[in-house]
Amino acid sequence: MEETKTKIRTGHTLRVLLRGSLRYFIVCILAGVLLTVCEMLIPQVIRVTVDSVIGTAPADLPGWLTRRLDLAWLRGNMWAIAAFLAAVGALSAVFRYLSLLLNAKAGETLVKNARDRLFQHIQRLPWRWHAENPTGDIIQRCTSDVERIKSFFQEQFVAVFRIVVLIVLALGCMTAMNARLSVVAWVIAPIIVLYSVLFHNRIRDKFTACDENEGVLSTIAQENLTGVRVVRAFGRESFERDRFETQNEYYTGLWVGLLRILSDFWAVSDFTSCLQVLLVVVLGTVLCVRGEMTAGEFISFSFYNTMLIGPVRRLGRLISEMSKAGVSVRRIGEILDAEVEHDVPGAAPAPMDGDIAFEHVSFSYGHGPEVLRDVSFTIPGGESFGILGGTGSGKSSLLLLLCRLYDPSAGRITAGGKDIAAMPAKWVRQNVGVVLQEPFLFSRTVKENIGITGADAETIKNAAVTACIDADIRRFSQGYDTLVGERGVTLSGGQKQRVAIARMLTKKTPVIVFDDSLSAVDTETDEKIRRALHQNLRGATTVIISHRITTLMDCDKVLVLDKGAVSDLGTPAELLARPGLFRKIYDLQMAVGEEA
Repeated sequence: MEETKTKIRTGHTLRVLLRGSLRYFIVCILAGVLLTVCEMLIPQVIRVTVDSVIGTAPADLPGWLTRRLDLAWLRGNMWAIAAFLAAVGALSAVFRYLSLLLNAKAGETLVKNARDRLFQHIQRLPWRWHAENPTGDIIQRCTSDVERIKSFFQEQFVAVFRIVVLIVLALGCMTAMNARLSVVAWVIAPIIVLYSVLFHNRIRDKFTACDENEGVLSTIAQENLTGVRVVRAFGRESFERDRFETQNEYYTGLWVGLLRILSDFWAVSDFTSCLQVLLVVVLGTVLCVRGEMTAGEFISFSFYNTMLIGPVRRLGRLISEMSKAGVSVRRIGEILDAEVEHDVPGAAPAPMDGDIAFEHVSFSYGHGPEVLRDVSFTIPGGESFGILGGTGSGKSSLLLLLCRLYDPSAGRITAGGKDIAAMPAKWVRQNVGVVLQEPFLFSRTVKENIGITGADAETIKNAAVTACIDADIRRFSQGYDTLVGERGVTLSGGQKQRVAIARMLTKKTPVIVFDDSLSAVDTETDEKIRRALHQNLRGATTVIISHRITTLMDCDKVLVLDKGAVSDLGTPAELLARPGLFRKIYDLQMAVGEEA
């Protein structure tokens, strides 16, 4: 039952991947079949020429063709036979050209459509899916696996129809010329196909392991290239090198094992193919000496036998390549079958500038423990709201829920009295501006990173001034056109956070969330940014998540979280006036500040 479901899913994935390219493959297959028919004519022309034109044997051809063929005239005009062969060759060249051209067109169309579809689908997958799947493995599936499927269809799938036609015509012609000698081909050809099938499962299992471990290796490389500064800073080059080499050695061992099986496969194939040629030559020679076979028939038979060996071996290779392509199709299908985000029926946009309320919200990641337990509080619209808590208290989880990157396990979140789960997820995210503690910057210019929302130059400049990053940008060699390295590697931590704040400000959303996004700037700059934000964000609901008490002192209210539950709630003055986590952290930070 499970195997049937897998085949159905694989078939569905193939139909999706072949949209747009299937018509090219079909015409390519037709051109390949016609090419095969042309090639089948040449040995027959040689047979008739040797036996009936050069020799005197009657032409062994269909009656309608025999009546129209003037052998006497051909004996005196051998150029006609050469001209016919040249015409067949020219026609074969045309069909071969069309086959190769359309094959290339079909393959590249398949790759383009597959990558476009995968990228579009991945963009719509929920945050949870991205958290559970390593980036390196996703990239490997979208590149190597797509290329492997393309290679299979270009080199194997298209060829299988031509191979089948060639085998049928070759065996038919060989049987018609000499049924006894054709037994050699009829017996050995199925043997090659049979042991190819036996190798199929072993090759498939080995290749699955190779493909999956290539994804692991890609993930390790991607993580190290992305986090090279951390590796260098902690002197972990040797550890990471050993880790990579261990995985690489294991991966290499898997491929060596697979290639050993393939070596056995091709060795057996070579032996059987050579045995077939040997038997045809020896037995054919004996039959010619006995007069049971003409020279033309023997030459033509040898041609067909030689033409048959390659396709039969390729048929066996096709079976082994099919297992590899099947693994790649399954791996891509796992992405395409992953369920995308769906809004509830009847989801409609609603204003989000009103009060935001968390009502008895609980949340856990997958089957893990609850990170939020029965959390209830209200953020008044247009006010600033601070959130304080220790590591693992669930602060960032509140942010993920507010942005609809996750949905609560229990309870609900409302904006202006309407459940945000009843709004389109895209609408919610368009109305909630977020600045993360570790912002992601693209390998583009500073201007492009800030204006990624489509903002104009003036809006970008004003946002940079508000985020206190304009002066830094002007000191760069190319100003706003300075290229930011991968993930913002050329900027300091504080500069990256301020660029991210400027980027968020260009959205002009009614709800703004700062997830400890001022942690990398000094206290003085922190105060300047908060003052500028207070002046420019009037009317917006501002949520500030921070470990720094001074950052939260200007908030209208502050929520204190402890181990996923609400510990306290009130104005900063109220929280300082009574014992609790807020007062404790305040005293510790003030003491450290005085010592400094």
